[in-house]
Amino acid sequence: MSDALLLNLVLWLPVAGLLPLALVRGNATTSRLVTTGVMLLQFVMALWLYRQFDGSDLALQAATNIPWIADWGVAYHVGLDGLNILLVLLTAFLGPLVVVGAWRSIEKDVALFHAMLLLLQFAMMGALVAQDLFLFYVFWEAMLIPMFFMIGIWGGARRSYATMKFVLYTAFGSILMLGAIIYLVWALQQQGGVASFAFADLLRVALPVEVQVWLLAAFVLSFAIKVPMVPLHTWLPDAHVEAPTPGSVILAGVLLKMGTYGFIKLGFPLFPDATRLFTPWLMTLSVVSIVYGACLALVQQDIKKIIAYSSISHLGYVMLGLLSLDLAGIQGAIVQMVSHGIVAAGLFLLVGVVYERCHTRELSAYGGLARQMPMYALFFVLFMLASVGLPTTSGFTGEFLVLLGAFNAAWPQHLDGNNLPLWLAMAAVSGVVLGALYMLRFALTFLFGAPKAPHQPLADVTPREMSVLGVLVVAVFLLGLFPDGALRKTELAARRYQEQVMTSRVPADAR
Repeated sequence: MSDALLLNLVLWLPVAGLLPLALVRGNATTSRLVTTGVMLLQFVMALWLYRQFDGSDLALQAATNIPWIADWGVAYHVGLDGLNILLVLLTAFLGPLVVVGAWRSIEKDVALFHAMLLLLQFAMMGALVAQDLFLFYVFWEAMLIPMFFMIGIWGGARRSYATMKFVLYTAFGSILMLGAIIYLVWALQQQGGVASFAFADLLRVALPVEVQVWLLAAFVLSFAIKVPMVPLHTWLPDAHVEAPTPGSVILAGVLLKMGTYGFIKLGFPLFPDATRLFTPWLMTLSVVSIVYGACLALVQQDIKKIIAYSSISHLGYVMLGLLSLDLAGIQGAIVQMVSHGIVAAGLFLLVGVVYERCHTRELSAYGGLARQMPMYALFFVLFMLASVGLPTTSGFTGEFLVLLGAFNAAWPQHLDGNNLPLWLAMAAVSGVVLGALYMLRFALTFLFGAPKAPHQPLADVTPREMSVLGVLVVAVFLLGLFPDGALRKTELAARRYQEQVMTSRVPADAR
């Protein structure tokens, strides 16, 4: 079987899984087993593609390019490169763990919920492997539909409010991006005589800086909402709090990465001159997100909100690494995306475990879990240490490389008299300290102290929960102790991104 065929199977398998799911829709356990089987098969195939991926080859791999709407220059074009290979593996890796880890969290319309889960998996995978901007936009919008239903039907008491906020924010950004895409394709047609939505063709469009600024602003609004960056972050805590456990895991584990992936794959390379103009502003917002997200996490009483705000802080590091345009920073950003996906998934699953037993998210309602649930406490501490970037964990690899890249990029500018990047890099370090503070406060309140009477006794994690959490812990340490393999797969693509953003695309006659 060719790699191209295998990638198409990875993409379309969740859709194929809808048929057996429809046949067994009356049986909740069978629905869960079918979804787990489909997701596991998808992960095995994605793992094989990851092993086959050649990081020393810059060409698109496992590619399929079939004309779709030929008159518009639209094609079904999918493939793997150094920017998406790790995220494809992460998406496939988390799929079966979400289903098994949150086995009992959904009891109503189980088959319908798992159908939404499969559709969301399909849309996220499609957005990652799409190499045509029209196809990317279709998958980008398609992600909204299953997440809308997952929060709206199976969410908490304020699910309607959270759903509308989530949809309005993301739809607003998407409309602006659509307008920018249409202009970009029109400009390509004017310059080359042929319309095309292919990324490779659109990267050649030469636009004046003032036009790039407007188009990049549209992309920035769309992607920054999805990241989310401060001040466009307010939809995230509500969505996380009201979403069921599997929804929260997918949202934090994969969906938020679509924003940062959009920046590195599309936004910055398409408009390099405007990106360099935007860099001081976007770097400032990234550092504000790191510090502000950490400060808000420090004062939250809702345990889901603590992790939600910590996500804003961690994804600020990703943006900082991408904007540093330093190789270490860019690769650190990619590793940080994967690390956050694994660690946030583990933390949200742990929150789901205690919520299923106690039915409250108030931090003050918990205490002494380490005595009652020793294995649970062990997993919590491991994920907490990864979240704060302890050496040997994946969090350390990502944050260290991002900060190294930020300082590498800032020092020459400091010598030239521009101190802003250096101040921003130093401020970003404070996020590490704040991260340790809010996670220590969380752990001390949650795990130690006197047990709270209404919630005694509490059963420790079950073998099913332990197996899922154990797999995530192994992934945390594999990426932390042996990052070389992942870095080799991404190095050339990171260098190409670096060159794309640093190369001017202003027409010669406009300079």
